[in-house]
Amino acid sequence: MKLFDVYPLMPVNIVKAENCKLWDENGTEYLDFYGGHAVISVGHTHPYYVEKIQNQLGQIGFYSNSVINKLQEELAEKLGKISGYEDYSLFLCNSGAEANENALKIASFKSGKKKFITFRNSFHGRTSAVVAATDDPSIVAPINETDNFIFCDWNNVDQCEKLFFENLHDLAGVIIEGIQGIGGIQIPTQELMDKISQLCKENNVFFISDEIQSGYARSGKFFAHQHFGVKPDIITTAKGMANGFPIGGVLVSPKIRAKHKMLGTTFGGNHLACAAAIAVLEIIEKENLIKESFEKGEYLIQKLKGISQIKEIRGKGLLIGVDFEIPASQVSKKLREEFKIFVGSATNPLTMRLLPPLTISYPEIDYFISSLKSVINSI
Repeated sequence: MKLFDVYPLMPVNIVKAENCKLWDENGTEYLDFYGGHAVISVGHTHPYYVEKIQNQLGQIGFYSNSVINKLQEELAEKLGKISGYEDYSLFLCNSGAEANENALKIASFKSGKKKFITFRNSFHGRTSAVVAATDDPSIVAPINETDNFIFCDWNNVDQCEKLFFENLHDLAGVIIEGIQGIGGIQIPTQELMDKISQLCKENNVFFISDEIQSGYARSGKFFAHQHFGVKPDIITTAKGMANGFPIGGVLVSPKIRAKHKMLGTTFGGNHLACAAAIAVLEIIEKENLIKESFEKGEYLIQKLKGISQIKEIRGKGLLIGVDFEIPASQVSKKLREEFKIFVGSATNPLTMRLLPPLTISYPEIDYFISSLKSVINSI
């Protein structure tokens, strides 16, 4: 049997990792400036993280959600405290797409409605409903096609308000990324976030913040929407949550009451996943990674501004998009092949995404900048 060929693959086989470094099967060292799609939050194979998982595996790795799992309660308590959402409830699942599916389901269950406003260049996942909420028709199969998602132009406040009231009779919620990730690190305006918050509050519509990529200290706040002073009804998280161990979460406002059988999962919130996620929160807190992310991001952005060939820079914390006049893939390929650095792409072929582990060092940032300058000057 061969693999189902759905991914374009770089010709590199990574077999080992430590903090922000990767090694291939030949022993070649690479600098990770992408974190596997912003998944690696506290650095590869962090000793404390590894120890927590190993210890948990020696006790119990999995059992049914039909019995008490105190690790779930510990994770919920720690997440509430560090994020500032102590009065919210937590539903645990396995991925970002699953988290968003459940967020939409909660809003639809509670409102009795089925339509949602979403945004151009959005990415919310590849599963049944959220793929239809994602602005990429090429990944929407006929079975996923629906008119339940209404697309609004990014940062178009007037259009958002117009669509909101045109569909209010059937409108369950508005879903928006705290900062768009695959869309190219597009930052919402304060005006848009304020308007969504206001409209939802005044009309009993659910405000859903997708923090799958932009959460977990990535933006220099715990969640990116906290830069705008708004408080969504439902928040989803996943990528940085357990540093590579599959997990997702939905934070649910206290105004939304749970009901048995509303949601469910077999593997979500299992003992190993919880141990990994608890370790990540403890590392973020102990190593002050929210502050570190903000400060290192500011440093990196200032260094990038010194490169005249860059067309535009967007970002907060270590969630950064860089636009070039040429395809970003040309720059990325030379960075990987000549300087052994991994970076990310975006929907816009001119955009490079920079999502290094939050533990990236200043010398590693400097090395990336000098390498990028060399690449640009050689093209």
